[in-house]
Amino acid sequence: MEKQKYYITTAIAYTSGKPHIGNTYEVVLADAIARYKRQQGYDVFFQTGTDEHGQKIELKAEEAGITPKEFVDNVSGEIKRIWDLMNTSYDKFIRTTDEDHEKQVKKIFKKMYAKGDIYKGHYEGMYCTPCESFFTESQLVDGKCPDCGRPCVPAKEEAYFFKMSKYADKLIDYINTHPDFIQPESRKNEMMNNFLLPGLQDLCVSRTSFKWGIPVDFDPKHVVYVWLDALTNYITGIGYDCDGESTEQFNKLWPADLHLIGKDIIRFHTIYWPIFLMSLDLPLPKQVFGHPWLLQGDGKMSKSKGNVIYADELVDFFGVDAVRYFVLHEMPFENDGVITWELMVERLNSELANTLGNLVNRTISMSNKYFGGVVENKGVTEPVDDDLKNFILSVPEKVNEKMDKLRVADAMTEVFTIFKRCNKYIDETMPWALAKDEEKKDRLATVLYNLVEGICIGATLLKSFMPETTERIFVQLNAQDRSLDDLKTFGLYPSGNKVTEKPEILFARLDLKEVMAKVAELHPPKAEEPAKEEKEDVIDIEAKPEITFEDFGKLQFQVGKIISCEEVKKSKKLLCSQVQIGSQVRQIVSGIKAHYSAEEMVGKRVMVVTNLKPAKLAGVLSEGMILCAEDADGNLSLMVPEKEMPAGAEIC
Repeated sequence: MEKQKYYITTAIAYTSGKPHIGNTYEVVLADAIARYKRQQGYDVFFQTGTDEHGQKIELKAEEAGITPKEFVDNVSGEIKRIWDLMNTSYDKFIRTTDEDHEKQVKKIFKKMYAKGDIYKGHYEGMYCTPCESFFTESQLVDGKCPDCGRPCVPAKEEAYFFKMSKYADKLIDYINTHPDFIQPESRKNEMMNNFLLPGLQDLCVSRTSFKWGIPVDFDPKHVVYVWLDALTNYITGIGYDCDGESTEQFNKLWPADLHLIGKDIIRFHTIYWPIFLMSLDLPLPKQVFGHPWLLQGDGKMSKSKGNVIYADELVDFFGVDAVRYFVLHEMPFENDGVITWELMVERLNSELANTLGNLVNRTISMSNKYFGGVVENKGVTEPVDDDLKNFILSVPEKVNEKMDKLRVADAMTEVFTIFKRCNKYIDETMPWALAKDEEKKDRLATVLYNLVEGICIGATLLKSFMPETTERIFVQLNAQDRSLDDLKTFGLYPSGNKVTEKPEILFARLDLKEVMAKVAELHPPKAEEPAKEEKEDVIDIEAKPEITFEDFGKLQFQVGKIISCEEVKKSKKLLCSQVQIGSQVRQIVSGIKAHYSAEEMVGKRVMVVTNLKPAKLAGVLSEGMILCAEDADGNLSLMVPEKEMPAGAEIC
């Protein structure tokens, strides 16, 4: 019987720099899912890769004094090295500079244009030459550029646009009739309420302001905008040809079973990408899962904040499988996870060294001490054995249910219940006491056999998440790899097998103080500037007319938690934040990009005016106002609650 296919992809990593552990988490998550599907018997194809075009890369290459191609070659090579270091089992690593990809993107653009889905137009507005940006009249400040304060002149810039509205209703209908298409559910609601239902604007799909991109075949002064270029990797990488000459591989694999992406780019994958596919008359992917972020301490990792943790650094401290365990286990299904050096040490010592490592080591040591390493099932059973067996045999189905719903962290928790139950079994049976009674030797042998068998079943389930650890356990136990179907039966370990004479420590306990001392050497804290003895700054501003308490009472202020944030296209001033207020998510546009990066905003709790009438800024709907303070130099500071307050708390 032919195996059922399973095509899984990650977002392709942008080659602007070395990926941190938050970026790496995605490919490890995808790998765990891909490995588990292989264990289930699927014919899996797992694709990842790098996104290598765009103005940002052009500028970074210029800064480095090398060509853009040299720059992306270096960074893509580093990304692939880290993916390999983390033992990810991808089948294809695509690069958007690959010749076959670039060829197809040109053809795709041409086909969409010929179909009438792409048209030539222009940006029109007030142009700031130094900033190379367009603004509407309403965005100008005293008739001047809102970013640099210089004069603006009327101008137009030629560009190609995609008619998003042509397919919007069709996409809305698809999402409504395919409830599993966007997961988790909260991401679907966000896309529908914030983007699709208010109405889609046409999307600019070409640029003339930079050259590092794929040229539009019939108009080479234009390059294909990065999202049309990047998203199509999911089909070009498996052999799509828009002239009808697609490969057997493409016909077999498409549509993708799962696009695994970060929650910050879900709009591109659940709105732009499906519409592009509709334009090409191709079926949509079966599911897009927007995973949460892995945060450092209390905020999103950012080079500018100096809180970046890299995968290879963690591997040097903890080993590959320990890092895999941590990033997979600590990530909730919907909410952001947190990584700290302290938490890594705690998890390694408690879960990996103690619960798992000590269990394996004790079991092998007792087998050697009492039976010369020979493990035999003498069949001398007690009720406690049945309880152990029934518990262990119930776990595989629980793991399967969690993995089917992509609840990987929960699945790993279920696996570790086996090891915890085995440790409890040791306490219940007390092998050391049985060893003192010669008449209970066969009972002791049975207990140790049950422990070895239980560990084998647990290790088999652990294989997708920690493949090297599973292999090391099997070698030490002299056990064979098993299929998931084998886990329906307890007792497949060959009676009479001999375990290793010298068990190795799977995970050595670490001293937190020693680890943190090494971390301090690796990342020395930035020296704080000595405090200046100055008079407290004060600002006098022109008073506004008095209002009554009733006037004030008309305004509603609440605490909001920023769950995602991105820059507003065509604006150097605006950020667009998705703000959780109670059970709702509001979209709020703020002119604070000069003071906060999009990355910095995520995770912050801010004060929000929630009953302002919605308005559009730079064409983007804003449903409230985030409050800031401004000093005499125009520097802004977010107003944040002094104490931790829940999202939605009223400010009064």
